[in-house]
Amino acid sequence: MTIDGCLCQVELSSLRRPCETVQTPFARTFTTSKYFQQEQAATRDEDLSDRAHKRQVRKVTSGTSAQALENDRPWHRMDSQAETGAGEEDLPKKEDMTKGRLLTTPTRLLKLILPMPFHPEQEHVNRPVGEDVKDADDTVEPLALLVHPQQPLSYLERLIQAEIPPVHYKGREKLPDIVFRAEADQEEQHGKKDNKKNGANVASYSGLGHEGPSRKEANWVRWSGSTEVGDFIRDAARGREFAIDIEGYRKELRVAVPSFRDRTYYMRMRLRRMSRDIDTMAKVKNECDALAHQGAHRLAQGGFAALAGWWGVVYYVTFHTQWGWDLVEPVTYLAGLSTIMGGYLWFLYISKDLSYKAAMRVTVSKRQTALYQERGFNQQKWEQLVHEANTLRNEIKVVASEYDVDWDENKDLGGEEVKKVLEEEEKGRDGTKAAKNMSDDERPTEAKKRQ
Repeated sequence: MTIDGCLCQVELSSLRRPCETVQTPFARTFTTSKYFQQEQAATRDEDLSDRAHKRQVRKVTSGTSAQALENDRPWHRMDSQAETGAGEEDLPKKEDMTKGRLLTTPTRLLKLILPMPFHPEQEHVNRPVGEDVKDADDTVEPLALLVHPQQPLSYLERLIQAEIPPVHYKGREKLPDIVFRAEADQEEQHGKKDNKKNGANVASYSGLGHEGPSRKEANWVRWSGSTEVGDFIRDAARGREFAIDIEGYRKELRVAVPSFRDRTYYMRMRLRRMSRDIDTMAKVKNECDALAHQGAHRLAQGGFAALAGWWGVVYYVTFHTQWGWDLVEPVTYLAGLSTIMGGYLWFLYISKDLSYKAAMRVTVSKRQTALYQERGFNQQKWEQLVHEANTLRNEIKVVASEYDVDWDENKDLGGEEVKKVLEEEEKGRDGTKAAKNMSDDERPTEAKKRQ
């Protein structure tokens, strides 16, 4: 090899070197790590699973009678009770998903917890899903409905129809009919012979609801959709439960009936809290009222003492001094006339009746107001508490009469003293009914507002 050839090879090798990648200790290789590779693989798997799910949904809803996808229907809700863990005391147990519950709320509405024995992918009530479907035993989570006792059963029927699948009937879909049934009267279960007895035409009520004894045999009566929910529940309380029959579903849904204690639970708890406040305030009020009446009587006694003193002065000046009757007569006449004129002008100014009761009432009320402010007694809060407590008492009594039960009022009021205070205030010892006999200016401010 010649020297020229060697030089050419050296030049060619030097020309190729800049094109090669030179590894330096500070250079960063932009290669994908294992973490990003795993994330990309997981994303691809999710895309594939979503596509497969969409293909499966298209197969299920490809019929002419199919309506919507899974999330388009309100009854397509998977059971999320295990995830949230809320409301477990209100929901039926897993092993008893065929029974519902009817609960009372603090707002005096009725909360119906109704089990939904339908699969999330079930399209019709009368066509259950096949066994080849994944998680065929799963059901929709229980349904909660709030209804007012004065709403009709037809309103509750429409609420339930909106939450369940339709019925496939003669090639078309329609809303399933809902029928409400309650246990018949106890006398009707013994046949026609018992109807001949006295009182067979009188319905019996127990008020025990789900707390009552269970019966092996019970006759069921269908109730009209125009019946109010409260009347239906009150009549169904003679049994332990009532039934809801859904067209197309092979079983009926049983719902436990609330008893009298259940219906009035929140009202009685609220009445107990009010009774404690009333008991505390009543002690302060009675003490202030007693002091005010004592002050009014002392003022009246002081007026009598002043008149007796005036009589003594007139007697002494008339018979035991040198001035005699000639001086005392015009003085007493003018003094008496001045007193009458001053009293007349005072009653004209205050525009009140000229009577002993009116004077005592004004004196007592002023003294009461001063003592209430001194002892920190809130008169407005007192009247509001008494009014609400009496309203709750009347409502509970109405429910007790509807359930035909005896309500132990003293137990919830905390004693006979609170009951006596409420009855006296309701009769109007210092307010409402007593104010009817007063003039408009004499009536208390709160009594005027209520009227």
